Amino acid sequence: MRTGRALVICLLVTLFFLGHSKLVSAVTITNGAINDPLSDQVGDPIRGRAIVLSRQTGLCILCHNGPFPEEQFQGNLAPELGASVSHYTAAQLRARLVNPAYFNPNTIMPAYYQTVGLTRVAPKYAGQTILSGQEIEDVIAFLETMKSQNTK
Repeated sequence: MRTGRALVICLLVTLFFLGHSKLVSAVTITNGAINDPLSDQVGDPIRGRAIVLSRQTGLCILCHNGPFPEEQFQGNLAPELGASVSHYTAAQLRARLVNPAYFNPNTIMPAYYQTVGLTRVAPKYAGQTILSGQEIEDVIAFLETMKSQNTK
């Protein structure tokens, strides 16, 4: 009887975690772009801005800087965000967030939506992406608003 209960509990726990793990399907960069969104929902620029400015999630301003007067300490290791995003389409930005090493093998920018081919990943983070597909789409939505601000 105990063996049956243990088996049922083990099965339920496994199904729970399978249903809640981040499943990353293979994403292919074609001609420097990923045309298909990584989420079924449209990106939210407000959430995207929060991710870009977060020192726990996106960490973008650790290396980049931009028009964020409320952020006292911004990076200078990478291009200014407003200037760099103006050159790319949403599909090109998506590819650069998913796998920046595709464009520059020596980049220090992390691959935000990859789980394979990475180096020095702590065991507890192995198999996980830094950002979810929805978070990538949110960041892209925010970066797209920066383009419109640069044209004014």
